[in-house]
Amino acid sequence: MTTGTLEGTVALVTGASSGIGRATAQHLAAAGATIALVARRADRLEEVAAKLRADGHEALVLASDLTDAAGAHDAVERTIREFGRLDTLVNAAGLMLNGPSDRSPLREWDQMVDINLRGLMYVTKAALPHLLAAAKDSPRSVADVVNISSVAGRVAAPTVAIYNATKFAVTGATEAWRQEYTTRNVRFSVIEPGRTQTELFDQKSNSDSDFTSAFGEVEQLHAEDIAEAIAYIVTNPRRVAVNEIVIRPTDQP
Repeated sequence: MTTGTLEGTVALVTGASSGIGRATAQHLAAAGATIALVARRADRLEEVAAKLRADGHEALVLASDLTDAAGAHDAVERTIREFGRLDTLVNAAGLMLNGPSDRSPLREWDQMVDINLRGLMYVTKAALPHLLAAAKDSPRSVADVVNISSVAGRVAAPTVAIYNATKFAVTGATEAWRQEYTTRNVRFSVIEPGRTQTELFDQKSNSDSDFTSAFGEVEQLHAEDIAEAIAYIVTNPRRVAVNEIVIRPTDQP
């Protein structure tokens, strides 16, 4: 990643209060982008923003519930009002609540669909007009959307049905959008990480999940590993579109 590559651009990162989202905000800021930080936890976002500002970067805190279409639209519009443009969208917000389907509460299924899929859809829909505009007037002549899926968006597993469903949907939608907007200089990319050391696995005790137990004692990826891949995608010149990256721990089967 070349420092200053994203100078003059604006990036909106969802799930920016922790994990992959937080690491991504830091990497894109280091590349020169101004950052809009989106998540529900305002206090955590303020911590991230304070660190970015201390390092000389500009950051906007947007405490928003992206599962509400109006909230997602407002987050994008506030970014535009503050910074005047939007060049990069990274959809990193996610939730994993696995468990046996006959015992899992329906509300947990709804939560995963709302956050992993609907939230991503709502933000992308709101951002598209601004990304298309940025691709036209940017010196880089390109804009980017990077969606975080999962290896669970490639391979199904017992006790992971709804998480699988949301991540398969993210991977599929990203490819469809890629085809739809590739001739208009908006690149759509999907990253499918394996086991990564983030709060995702702390959201629920997954001891009864075959998907989780299959990881065994593998050395997990770090959030920064995924953030580096995202930075690689969006700092490439217009001619280079990295459509899909699968990143697994070396030890993961």
